Amino acid sequence: MTSSDCLALLMQHDRFLILTHARPDGDTLGSGAALCSALRRAGKAAFLYPNGQTAAHFADLTAPYLAPAGFEPGFVVAVDTADVKLLAAGWTGAVQLCIDHHPSNTGYAAQTLLRAGSASCGEIILSLIEQLHGAPTPEEASLLYVALATDTGCFQHSNAGADAHRAAARLIDAGADAGALNRRLFCSSSAARLQLEGRIFSSLRIFHEGKTVFAVVTQQMLRECGAAEDDCDDLATLPGRLRGVEVYITIREQDDGSCRVSARSAGRADVCALCRRFGGGGHVLAAGCTLEGPPDAAVERLLAALEEQTA
Repeated sequence: MTSSDCLALLMQHDRFLILTHARPDGDTLGSGAALCSALRRAGKAAFLYPNGQTAAHFADLTAPYLAPAGFEPGFVVAVDTADVKLLAAGWTGAVQLCIDHHPSNTGYAAQTLLRAGSASCGEIILSLIEQLHGAPTPEEASLLYVALATDTGCFQHSNAGADAHRAAARLIDAGADAGALNRRLFCSSSAARLQLEGRIFSSLRIFHEGKTVFAVVTQQMLRECGAAEDDCDDLATLPGRLRGVEVYITIREQDDGSCRVSARSAGRADVCALCRRFGGGGHVLAAGCTLEGPPDAAVERLLAALEEQTA
């Protein structure tokens, strides 16, 4: 599907409900909210599906767009969500359109606008808004900057290529306050978050002469640090700070006994292939999956699979 096809499809419908993914990050929330705003500017009724897992520091971004109780959508759009099983908890209906940048997208929606080369879904939404309205509003630009900055790790990740920087420049020109947003997103932490980071760093599990690193976050660690969900954003990047690391994997124990796995590659290893072996997916350099059982068992399984993959 082309961008023009996508816009034509959107303009044919009304009463939009926009879905985000489970454990929503800045990309899915910023992209969804910006698309919602742009559709409203086009005269459409548009709302975000209320995602109960939205962290407190993102809540003000989505609050103006949340669907009221009893809203009946005429057209459902998912953003930044590669698989139907990853959609926000509570949604069980069909999805007419998916806008995504994950190469592992399963094609679950009736139609899909997929741009796997984009660093964030926000870049795709920006392009759609520019085609529809000429430029984003300052609020839309800020929402899309959140999407782009969070998915590139404040432009530190290898996916932050020239296109990502050009998109950021257009968003700044449109009114996004990059400095203020960067300070909010990357330079402000609670005491509980800082304590949690200390526990994570002091318990890193290092293999292959420092080239493979696992960070384990247990429920006990969260309790002892007094950490809430809002303190757990972007934990996946922490073990990547170790000099010389090539693959870094964060394993977070869930309250149901499973483990949420976030895998990252510094450039050589394909962590999407690794996570696909366990029913997950994502990008070559950033992927995830869920494993049943305790964290120690998850480390063993992932380490064995990684060694087999690179043998």
